[in-house]
Parts: sequence; C-alpha cells; structure tokens
Amino acid sequence: MVFGDSLVSGYGLAQSQSFPARLEAALRARGHEVAVQNAGVAGETSAGARARIAWALGERVDAAILVVGGNDVLRALDPAATAANLDAVLARLGAEGIPVLLAGLRAPANLGPAYQEAFDSLYPRLAGRHGALLYPFFLDGVALEPSLNQGDGIHPNARGVETIVARMLPMVEALIARARTP
Repeated sequence: MVFGDSLVSGYGLAQSQSFPARLEAALRARGHEVAVQNAGVAGETSAGARARIAWALGERVDAAILVVGGNDVLRALDPAATAANLDAVLARLGAEGIPVLLAGLRAPANLGPAYQEAFDSLYPRLAGRHGALLYPFFLDGVALEPSLNQGDGIHPNARGVETIVARMLPMVEALIARARTP
C-alpha cells in the first residue's frame, strides 16, 4: 500500500501514470509478484492520514510506503503536530506488524531556517524511532525540475513519476524483503 496525498493519488495524471501504478509495473518487471494499492487522497494532511489509517488497513496490507506531510508544509502547519500525527500512523502500522518505508518531504526555504530544520528532521527521527526504512526525499531529482513537473511546479508529471520510481526502487525492494521475512 502506498498511503499519502496527491503525490500518491496521481493528481493531474491518468491512474495508470500514478506512482503506485508505475511502481507496481516496475516491481513486476523485476520479477516481484506484487499488487500495489493506491491509498492516496489529494489534499491529505498528516491529521487526515492519522484519521484515515484504520480505514486504509481494511484491505490486506503486507507493507506500506508512507508519503505524508506535503500539504502540512504547504499550509505551514506546526512541524510538531505533523510529527505527532505521523508518529501515530507509524505506531498503528507497527502494531499491525506492517513494515514501512517512510518517504520524507522537505520544507521550502521561504518558511525560514527554524521551520525548515524542524520539518525536515522529523522524517529521519520518526523512521529511527519506528524502525522504518527511510527514503529521505520523495521528490528527489524531480523537485524544481520543470521538465519533470506539471504546470503547478508541485506535482510530478508522468516523466517525473518514472524518475521517482527508478530512484526509489532499491528501497522498495528492501521493503519487500522485510515484508517477506518472518
């Protein structure tokens, strides 16, 4: 399951071009018999994710990729609240015995260095606390690259999604290995 916001749901893209769909195709091409569930909701905040995690776990989930926090930073929400919400989501996944790959996001410089430090540091801290794998920046190689983003400059286009999938694939394979280890 890929759980998150519009970066997961595939905002502005055909469903077949969304991150979960392209990730599934890439994993299958590498011999992994997987189905990747798209549990993305455009506009989702960390508070919404916290409220929605139990519902998302209604389906069978063997592993989870968590991509949450982008809308928090766009609204300049308190990083401590984001951290508390993500902590609760990670705790719930841990209680269910579901291994997690936490994909970090970054705050823009215009929010100031204190905000940037508080926000950016919450992902490695939470990954360490919950024993989750960490992919430091979900938009690595795509952020601020106009040719890989839609017109809004926030959401990746189809080429951007392919870049994210290619860069994350080794970490996702590590997640699959964790899920298959008893």
